[in-house]
Amino acid sequence: MKIKFLLLFLFSLGVAVAQAQQPAASSLPQLVKVGASTQLLVEGKPYLILGGELGNSSSSNTAYMQSIWPKLRAMHLNTVIAPVYWELLEPQEGKFNFTLVDDLLRDARKNQLKVVLLWFGAWKNSMSCYAPEWVKTNPTRFPRATDAQGRPQEIMTPFSPANLEADKRAFVQLMAHLKQTDSRNHTVLLVQVENEIAMLPEARSYDELAQAAFRQPVPEQLLAHLQRHSATLTPELAAQWQRNGSKAHGTWTEVFGPGITTDEVFQAWHYATYTNAVAAAGKAAYPLPMYVNAALNHRPDRLPGQYPSAGPLPHLLDVWEAGAPAIDILAPDYYNPNFRYWSDLYTRNNRPLFTPEIAFEPGDDAKALFAFGHYNCLSFSPFSIESTDKPAQEPIGRAYDLLQQVTPLLTKYQPTGSVRGFLLAKDSAAGHTVLGDYRLTVKHDNTLGWTAASKKADWPQTGGLIIGVAPDEFYVVGTGLVITCEPTAAGKKAGYLRIDEGHFINGVWTPGRRLNGDQDHQGRHIRIELGEYDIQHVKLYTY
Repeated sequence: MKIKFLLLFLFSLGVAVAQAQQPAASSLPQLVKVGASTQLLVEGKPYLILGGELGNSSSSNTAYMQSIWPKLRAMHLNTVIAPVYWELLEPQEGKFNFTLVDDLLRDARKNQLKVVLLWFGAWKNSMSCYAPEWVKTNPTRFPRATDAQGRPQEIMTPFSPANLEADKRAFVQLMAHLKQTDSRNHTVLLVQVENEIAMLPEARSYDELAQAAFRQPVPEQLLAHLQRHSATLTPELAAQWQRNGSKAHGTWTEVFGPGITTDEVFQAWHYATYTNAVAAAGKAAYPLPMYVNAALNHRPDRLPGQYPSAGPLPHLLDVWEAGAPAIDILAPDYYNPNFRYWSDLYTRNNRPLFTPEIAFEPGDDAKALFAFGHYNCLSFSPFSIESTDKPAQEPIGRAYDLLQQVTPLLTKYQPTGSVRGFLLAKDSAAGHTVLGDYRLTVKHDNTLGWTAASKKADWPQTGGLIIGVAPDEFYVVGTGLVITCEPTAAGKKAGYLRIDEGHFINGVWTPGRRLNGDQDHQGRHIRIELGEYDIQHVKLYTY
């Protein structure tokens, strides 16, 4: 009996030790729905990624990175987005080197930064340039995509089981290593699977395996998704499917019709299922949230194959969601002038907005403030963030400083629908919204016409957000805004009891100047001047 009890005790102790060595599922970074919002929880608290993506080669050398970390701190980042390179992770087949990953995480922790990792595996910006030498030099074993004339491209075909298995094996090793080395620290928040997956210079590949797959029926999984979500499909895909009779079975041509748009849908499906297999295997090793990004086609006159095709583009989101359920977010990379247009497309049907990559350029500060205020955005991240020579003066850093201060307030009130965001330029109409008991009108600061800057042909973009914490109480956060208020109650006017500028220090509001007189135009408006970055606490009344 004593032996039996001792064995039971040792077994229980072993289970307890094993459990202690495993990361608790609830403690892992995770995406959760809170009301209409999606939030990223880190250590159980909502987290906004105020990020910057490194240039493609920066994290390939630990010594090179040492001059970059101070720049990231100076710009008030809380997260760095950095590649992991298949060619350096697995330089010889089956032999893995995690030195760069370990160095990156160690230095991020030293600088009190979180990390999002980009898996530069089979594809980076369409091409397979980060595949290891032993993959690139053996196209018989690891076949390439081909164009319609049979010419091979520097693109691994997603139709090859060998390509998938090699890519997946390396990714699983990465995720297993993260579990072993980071499951207590949670330095890594999310992982991007591949990078800007897309097909060029055709809408699809014509390699032998692709040709065989194209002759097969459309998979039931995709057809079931079309039928189940017929009322909410993206308009382009819905029109293509309906134009051909909304068929519940058939070949790709029978279901979607002949032509390159069908070719793109076909290729997108196989990119999605390939990526899903990689992500699912990685999550089985260590279940961090995962996303895939898209290179946007900003020229509507281009046809599939003339732009990077078949990635998670707006018109293909349903194809990707059906084929890649292990992917949590489909995200746009912005290298075009119309931030609002593309963001609207990606947030249809209440999808979350995650901005992993945007051109590092003037106006990013305004876009970031707008994105977190208007879209309940999860992440904002200018690309090649380390390229600045004056990090302490970067406008994005000044915006991030404000956003860090108001993150607890912002994430508290986002799910209640009490946050608004605004993005303004010279040709922008005034923004109008109702928040609490008031109608607010938001304009560009230059509309006042008080400064020399207002006379210039071009006005810089300005932006901000408003958090309603009571029917008559708001926090205004931003740069270059003028806001007027009127009660929703008929026959009443709005007045300002107080407008205080200030800061949040460890989550506690610390007021500074009481803004009155010239600063609020004798009670006519709330104003944050162009070039200033401010938080103002506003209390209204009616008379």
